[in-house]
Amino acid sequence: MELSERERLPCGDQSSTTVTAVSLDDFDHDSHMRRAFALASEAAERGDEPFGSVLVRDDEIVREASNRIVTEDDIRRHPELHLAHLAVREMTPEERAETVMYTSTEPCPMCAGGMATAGFARVVYSVGADDLAVLTGGTPSVRAADVLSDRTDVVGPVLLEEGLTVHESYGW
Repeated sequence: MELSERERLPCGDQSSTTVTAVSLDDFDHDSHMRRAFALASEAAERGDEPFGSVLVRDDEIVREASNRIVTEDDIRRHPELHLAHLAVREMTPEERAETVMYTSTEPCPMCAGGMATAGFARVVYSVGADDLAVLTGGTPSVRAADVLSDRTDVVGPVLLEEGLTVHESYGW
């Protein structure tokens, strides 16, 4: 996977804390993304739409979530927003600035806003908003990079064919 060549990434809390991109590039990206796919599949099997995400720090998954909008009757239960919420409650700004979110699908504007507030170093997604719109027959949302610009490094699509398979099996 080709990642950003920037040596330093600004953090979402707008403090002077920065994180070196090189350490993030050493993460086991494929493994973390595949866990997000597994969570997305679990969500679909449960009756929710197929979205899953993991938070990774020091190349270890520290939190994971899947979509629970339907089963918990809560429009806020997008996995990305839920993880951003938990991270703000449980991690310091410095820890969040060293954290990467891997998500099965490009975050919607609401989730990207939560990530911007949390101040994650990077978000890595598989299926982009344009591809999702083709599958669902909808309109592409505002791109995550537009919401997160100058705050969080956005990388994707990654393992696109595998991500599309998760969505195609859902049968939008």
